[in-house]
Amino acid sequence: MTETITYNDRVVRQFIGASVIWGLIGMLAGLYIAGELAWWQLNGGIEYITFGRLRPIHTNGVIFAFAANAIFAGTYHSMQRLLKVRLPSDKLASLHFWGWQLIVVLDVLYLATGHSQGKEYAEPGWILDILITLIWVVFAVNVFWMIAIRRIKHIYVAIWFYIATIVTIAVLHIVNNLAMPAGLLHSFSIYPGVQDAMVQWWYGHNAVGFLLTTPFLGLMYYYLPKAAGRPVFSYRLSILHFWALVFLYIWAGPHHLHYTALPDWAQSLGMVFSVMLWAPSWGGMINGLYTLRGAFDKLRKDPVLKFMVVAVTFYGMSTFEGPMMSIKSVNSLSHYTDWTIGHVHSGALGWVAFLIFGMFYYLVPRLWNTKLYSTRAAEVHFWIGTLGIIIYVISMWIAGVTQGLMWRAFTPDGLLRYPNFMETVIKILPMYYIRFFGGLLFLSGVILMIWNLLKTIGQSEGPAVEGITVAENEGAHSEAGHGWIEARPFVFTSVALVVILVGTLFELVPILKAEFELPKLAKVEPYTPLELHGRTLYIGEGCYVCHSQMVRPFRHETERYGEYSKAGEFVYDHPFQWGSRRIGPDLHRVGGKYPDLWHYRHLVDPRSTSPGSIMPPYSFLTKKPIDYDVLASSVAAMKALGVPYSDDEVRDAVSLAKQQAAKIEQGLEAAGAGDVPSDSEILALIAYLQRLGTDINWRQNP
Repeated sequence: MTETITYNDRVVRQFIGASVIWGLIGMLAGLYIAGELAWWQLNGGIEYITFGRLRPIHTNGVIFAFAANAIFAGTYHSMQRLLKVRLPSDKLASLHFWGWQLIVVLDVLYLATGHSQGKEYAEPGWILDILITLIWVVFAVNVFWMIAIRRIKHIYVAIWFYIATIVTIAVLHIVNNLAMPAGLLHSFSIYPGVQDAMVQWWYGHNAVGFLLTTPFLGLMYYYLPKAAGRPVFSYRLSILHFWALVFLYIWAGPHHLHYTALPDWAQSLGMVFSVMLWAPSWGGMINGLYTLRGAFDKLRKDPVLKFMVVAVTFYGMSTFEGPMMSIKSVNSLSHYTDWTIGHVHSGALGWVAFLIFGMFYYLVPRLWNTKLYSTRAAEVHFWIGTLGIIIYVISMWIAGVTQGLMWRAFTPDGLLRYPNFMETVIKILPMYYIRFFGGLLFLSGVILMIWNLLKTIGQSEGPAVEGITVAENEGAHSEAGHGWIEARPFVFTSVALVVILVGTLFELVPILKAEFELPKLAKVEPYTPLELHGRTLYIGEGCYVCHSQMVRPFRHETERYGEYSKAGEFVYDHPFQWGSRRIGPDLHRVGGKYPDLWHYRHLVDPRSTSPGSIMPPYSFLTKKPIDYDVLASSVAAMKALGVPYSDDEVRDAVSLAKQQAAKIEQGLEAAGAGDVPSDSEILALIAYLQRLGTDINWRQNP
């Protein structure tokens, strides 16, 4: 029995269009914030475009808008052809498309207006988290429905990676984003301190692994052989690549927390599995590159293959560099520096973006039944994009190594050679100019691609309508060995879920248990209501993307910042704020280091207190009144999470905050700050900064 089916490529075209549009917006934001680091004046004193607000918009835009929309396009296009079925529900596909674009728009508005959960790659609030979950379920239903009605019994290797992506991202998203609402736009992670750090970087590392790696490997396994006209090099290597990668990846998250207050066993475990991860990653790279054997003449002429082969090469480079940077001795130098930024962008631009560009150059002419408008323009895009990546990454390598070496340098007398943090900032400014130029080159290539794709669509007589006549269970093959599980995709999915849960439970459960048993330091108290609100402002303004709050047990850090950070100091922190980058100095011991007037002047005009600073001015905080409704609901939410506020403190939160704000205001005016509004947000932020690191009285009792 045969049947003729017509594929639903309309939604594929929609996702490609959305990916292109959001990619341009996200990369423009990235170029602008790169410019803000080189020329701080670009912040303009305007709250909506400060580096701290735009940076998460950039990361969310390129990950969840540009990359995710490309994943959805490639998944829907390839699966219909691999399974020889039409998408089972056009309505679900449409709901998926429009629902995801709504999420992206709301996310941008949420972040631009100064709201954030303060967790990297998981900044949206609780309402958006629920909406993301619902739309992800729609995506999963459509995918597994296709698998259930497939006409090909065995599922191809690309689909293995799609399945792993769907189930793992669901687990990551739900566990990491469990939160206590504190109003419509605010929420607090249910995990405190060390626990939140572990959960966040288990999520953060694996969000990269299962949103920016596994689905793109699936796309590689489909589109690279298609573009090359060659079969995948090794089926057996595909099996080893998939299962080893999925099992090992989930364990590696703690390498983001080396030398922090996280237990040492967890750090070491993360390092070991990160190093082991190198083998399956290079297995995938080898499988991709060897697929091109015999297609070298085509590689020289076809820009699609050029983009894809460089993407696979960058995948190999990034998956060598990542395990190397997870080794503790290397990480002690690289962490908190721009070396990490170079590493991230070699993967994001070289692997993810280049594979997407190759896929789009392959798909658009076929989806619109025409030829690519200009192969020459695609070649130019390839070369200026490649040059842009190289300039970008090398400049950040140099900047990062320079930072790390300067931070740890001592004089022969045993004193810090560069005690002023601004010395390191000024030193690497030339690298920020060079990085901006590299980003400009890369973006120019993207704009050229958009022009080329629009001209390609414009010369078409209309979208292609593609279908196929199929027979039941076409292409069936042996069920020996791995073939048995390939023929049973729901068993396959269950096994994949168990594989990722093994590492998850082994790492998270002991940390969750240890956190609740962690002895609280005697003098550590909850934040006052005003300090808590200041912390909310600190997070919403994105201060955590430039500053860390974790003094590591290195002599150069304790000499520069003060006593190293203890796990017990963070028991009331929801979420943790240990940071991942130091564009500015660590702040964990800043409380009491400077008078209130210094902080006031530093926030209004950073250059007045710190010559050479590239920090945005926050003078707008002097004009914005404290939202006491948010303050009160925040205290109540924290009490619900177990923070020991009394009923009186919850009831009187607003009056207590006003009393503390008035005291700070009076002190500022007496010190010569001029007229400071008694309810301005800057008072709450100063209160929070002055609290940091003061609980253990380390200055008196080192």
